[in-house]
Amino acid sequence: MYLSKLFLPILKENPAEAKIKSHQLMLRVGMIKQSSSGIYSWLPLGLRIMKKIENIVREEQNNIGAQELLMPTIQSADIWKESGRYDDYGEEMLRIKDRQNREMLYGPTNEELITEIFRASIKSYKSLPQSLYHIQWKFRDELRPRFGVMRCREFLMKDAYTFDLSDEDAVKSYNKMYFAYLKTFKRMGLTAIPMAADTGPIGGNLSHEFVILAETGESKIYADKRIFEIDTRNFNLDDSSLEKMRNEFETYYAVTDDKFNKEDFDKKVLQENRLITKGIEVGHIFYFGDKYSKPLNASVDLQGGKKISVKMGSYGIGVSRLVAAIIEAKFNNNIMKWPLSVSPYEVAIIPMISKNDNSNLIKSQKIYKELIKHNIDVLLDDTDENISAKIKKFNLIGIPYQIIIGQKSEGNIFEFKEIDKESQNLSIDKVVQKLTKEKSLI
Repeated sequence: MYLSKLFLPILKENPAEAKIKSHQLMLRVGMIKQSSSGIYSWLPLGLRIMKKIENIVREEQNNIGAQELLMPTIQSADIWKESGRYDDYGEEMLRIKDRQNREMLYGPTNEELITEIFRASIKSYKSLPQSLYHIQWKFRDELRPRFGVMRCREFLMKDAYTFDLSDEDAVKSYNKMYFAYLKTFKRMGLTAIPMAADTGPIGGNLSHEFVILAETGESKIYADKRIFEIDTRNFNLDDSSLEKMRNEFETYYAVTDDKFNKEDFDKKVLQENRLITKGIEVGHIFYFGDKYSKPLNASVDLQGGKKISVKMGSYGIGVSRLVAAIIEAKFNNNIMKWPLSVSPYEVAIIPMISKNDNSNLIKSQKIYKELIKHNIDVLLDDTDENISAKIKKFNLIGIPYQIIIGQKSEGNIFEFKEIDKESQNLSIDKVVQKLTKEKSLI
């Protein structure tokens, strides 16, 4: 993509209404545009990042055997009344009526709908276990939407649901998701810590939030620092390995403020290992047994003819929220650096162009074609801005690698720079080798 062709409405200053780093940056570099309170249009740059996050989430769900489907945004109120949650959910649920005066709602979550799909389709224990997920827009009518896409009203989420015969089997499914979440966030350059959490309106008796450290986080967290030293590469999808992994994480104290107990914290964590800070929730998993399957009659026939209500779990990742969360974790001293796995482009070519000499632009175009040939996602700045303004702009946008065509370029050697590191003089072949290797590690 050439920068002159990219729809990128950059603002000169941070918008006054934006109070946190992610909201400021997303508005300023033209990633999003507010449509109404808590509702945003995703512009090309922001959408590219969100789609890359979505693809990582999808790949890791597929890797544990979850199957993708797509449920609608609008649901019938009938199944929510059947589960007993229609009146209990509160004013965050947007309730509407269609032209036949049927009660409908814009789905804030999907436990009822997925259970209705399951009960209409699966009748025998032989079809279990099942793991289904979708990536879809949700709406919750927040009283005070704030912080941009961190707490907005319309947002993109991955929701997964598991169906098992027994509590024991269901916990195995829970552990698979636990593992998939750790891998998902790691691929995005994030260290997300699983923390015991309340189940809230979803219900159940087993729940973990996945939280990344960030000063602007809404959750206060209390943890044993040693939890960050656990190496998840030692674990695999074998049931015993997954159980060992979860046990290892749960050896260390790590909770959000709604689960905090000072006496437990003081007793279990030595002073030198204590971490008290803020974090951002990027994922939440629940096991709630037959909370939904019983009232909705989602049962299967056992071998002897007896019926049993299936055991269910629910697992969410805020896909659109992750765009902001990554910014909060990575933005530093007015410089953004996207992890390569989710960056809108992998490398930016920044030539010094003058009105009387377009030789650097011609060189840039040759490099551009070579990178495209090797499947490297590249953005070429073909505008006539001065070089210092260009570099400042790209430091703000956050594309992790830059090829600068200017005074340090000579022949087939160019200035190659990773944001926040010293520049190197490399040939285009060496640049291709480096980027190809980095991409292979994602």
